[in-house]
Amino acid sequence: MATQVPVEDPTTQSNHLKIATENVTLDWTIDFEKKRIYGSATHELVAAEEVSEVIFDTYALEIDSVEVNGRETESRLGPEHEVMGSALYIPLPPTGVNERATVKIVYKTTDRCPALQWLEKEQTQGNNFQFLFSQCQPIYARAIAPLQDTPSVKLESTYDAKVTSVLPVLLSAQRLSPPSNGPAHGGKVIGKDAVIYEYKQMEPIPSYLLAIASGNVHYRAFSVPEGKTWTTGVWTEPELLEDAYNEFCDDTPSKLHSSVANPVSLTLAHSSALITGDRSLTDVVIHELTHSWFGNGVTHAHASHFWLNEGWTTYIERLLQELINSPAHRGLSYVIGYKSLGRRFGAYQRLVIGFETGEDPDSAYSRVPYDKGANFILHLERTLGGLEVFLPYVRDYVKTYMGHSITTTQWREHLYSYFSNQEDKIKALDSVDWDMEYDLTLATAANSLADRWDASRNMADPTQLDFKSSDLVELDSKQITVFLERLETYPALPSSHLIHFDTLYNFSQITNAEIRTPFYLVMLKDPTSFAAKEYAQQVADWTIGKDSGIIQGRMKFCRPLFRAVSKVDYGTAVTAFNSARTSFHPIAQKLIEMDLGLSTELRK
Repeated sequence: MATQVPVEDPTTQSNHLKIATENVTLDWTIDFEKKRIYGSATHELVAAEEVSEVIFDTYALEIDSVEVNGRETESRLGPEHEVMGSALYIPLPPTGVNERATVKIVYKTTDRCPALQWLEKEQTQGNNFQFLFSQCQPIYARAIAPLQDTPSVKLESTYDAKVTSVLPVLLSAQRLSPPSNGPAHGGKVIGKDAVIYEYKQMEPIPSYLLAIASGNVHYRAFSVPEGKTWTTGVWTEPELLEDAYNEFCDDTPSKLHSSVANPVSLTLAHSSALITGDRSLTDVVIHELTHSWFGNGVTHAHASHFWLNEGWTTYIERLLQELINSPAHRGLSYVIGYKSLGRRFGAYQRLVIGFETGEDPDSAYSRVPYDKGANFILHLERTLGGLEVFLPYVRDYVKTYMGHSITTTQWREHLYSYFSNQEDKIKALDSVDWDMEYDLTLATAANSLADRWDASRNMADPTQLDFKSSDLVELDSKQITVFLERLETYPALPSSHLIHFDTLYNFSQITNAEIRTPFYLVMLKDPTSFAAKEYAQQVADWTIGKDSGIIQGRMKFCRPLFRAVSKVDYGTAVTAFNSARTSFHPIAQKLIEMDLGLSTELRK
């Protein structure tokens, strides 16, 4: 980690400051048998200064040919950097300021692509067709296309894509054909007939938002709120379509439509772990929708300023919780986040991180940009006089920088500029500190139950304890999460208490991963205990979806669970992970391997 925050993106080898992509057209064919994407990327470039070459980021791509302004030309692939991949150098005819060039690159992905996960049909809900999905954040878009892979470059016009596949295709853009509301796969035979899917992204986006999914996915639309023309719906395998529709159809879009207007077309591809049956995790959808403004719209210039994406998004997500539910729900969300932050502080505790050139931004991934960032913005809101004062500033911030990539310095300069004519506000900003309080109305009941369990640890016979299964009836899912996370902060309960704890509340049968994960962390708190040894295999099996077929692929779940199991029985953790390794996304594989101290061939 560097002592100074870099001015330029330390994770790209491209010359994007000299010549930048304005638009890229993708023409892909998905080969499920060979697990490859074949095709081309055609860049429309505009020079910011006189240049004679363009440099793109790539990672583990095979380059077949290159054309510049319609003529085939030679190119050079530089040595592979462990994190940044290989720079692709393409000579250009002398190109002056504001002059344009067109570069077409024909290429294919390889089996070392860290952005793509290929699931066998047995790993899907239907067990009939394979499934492909991508994860390009933070710097993996270069593994599926030669790009200037930095959020400092937003594709200023659009990206266009044609994707040929025998299975339905989703992209992070608006579908042009075949129509979403028509028959699946354009009425052709799924798994047999090749169909060309056409998409167009209308808004400027950073490269990490390039996303693809392909499998036996079907669409079901939600009702359109009165007076609105936009549409929403769910895409999923037919086996989950009814459950997914029921989980999200009721009120999330309709409750939000009076408060927000989504300016960015996007595709949300969510884990089946969000389908809990009680609609308790719809806040994840709210979080992703909020990224339309903070992240997709106003984007961090590079990884050092990632908190501008996630801190602002988390802050607005929690504000919407207040508007949709109550101020107490907003306070409860901050309590959950603060406790999570306290458990996961690591080497990267600052909001703005000074990455070295080529340093892996994944190494700094934590709750810090989310929760510390949201706390900081909440503190600013209160310091400046509350929502009545703060929300007009937020609107101006978004209006000023929508469609742009910015640094923390630019954000701060705008903040001071907005209030520059109000001496009291400038004085308030100059006196900012970090003391925070939250609305604890909903947290108190959850914390009290945890405190009672902690106080009961000296009771010899746990069946004589004054606890009942009805203890949780008045608590919603977030309060139960607070209860479990509070309990985890105490020394481990005796094993007899923990066994009774699960018998009483039946946590090990709950499908909601936001509850089941902290429950398992409570059970495994003392890795030497009888309870931990009894539950370690169950935790490992649940994490890899051994019985349910639903893998806990989100890193907020799988990483802490594998770490906890490894402390109880390292062999159990490693065996479970190795048995399901390819079921996890390559990025998750890399980080779990790091957690477990395993060697990895992913980047070799």
